Amino acid sequence: MMNRSFFRAAVLAALFPVSLPCSAFAQTASVQLRPADQGWVSRIEDTLGKVTTLQAHFRQTAADGSVTTGTATLDRPGRMRFDYDKPSPLLLVANDGRVVFQDRSVDQVTTLPLDRTPLGLLLRPEFKLSGDVTVTGFEHRDGQIRIQLVRTQSAGEGSLTLVFSDAPLALEGWSVVDAQGRTTTIALSDVHLGGDVPQSLFVLPKAD
Repeated sequence: MMNRSFFRAAVLAALFPVSLPCSAFAQTASVQLRPADQGWVSRIEDTLGKVTTLQAHFRQTAADGSVTTGTATLDRPGRMRFDYDKPSPLLLVANDGRVVFQDRSVDQVTTLPLDRTPLGLLLRPEFKLSGDVTVTGFEHRDGQIRIQLVRTQSAGEGSLTLVFSDAPLALEGWSVVDAQGRTTTIALSDVHLGGDVPQSLFVLPKAD
């Protein structure tokens, strides 16, 4: 059985890359995109910008190779829920500009600002891959697109790589590399877009 403290750390790594001191921030270098690649970036912006709700199963692979599964629900802008399958006691909920991580087995709660997490990019009212976000990598091959992103002013915090199918253009998952170089990957399946999502899902958990 996975060590519970390591499991919590793996989940946090998927959403909250560890920040480095300001003096350690690397200079952000954007990738030079070909016109065709820039066309794909524009299509990705447009496609994700039109997503209102998303429900899917997810498979999370931690840096040590351990795997967990669950259900992800997004309601843009600003709301998200990750339910981990039993026997995991973990829950993640984003709302009101915050992300709350709860370990229900010990009633432990961690709260961070949504705009400091990689998935905060996906939950913005307007999805843009420019300005305070820099594209640092782009790959399109074998029917899949991978686009690597960092926060322009704090590249040392880590990177987020979004993964898409190209036909149709659809989000398949993402990976996060934290400041220590550890990678956590989320793969989505059985994705459903649109439709109503109960707002009760996004009530932020509180410690008793």
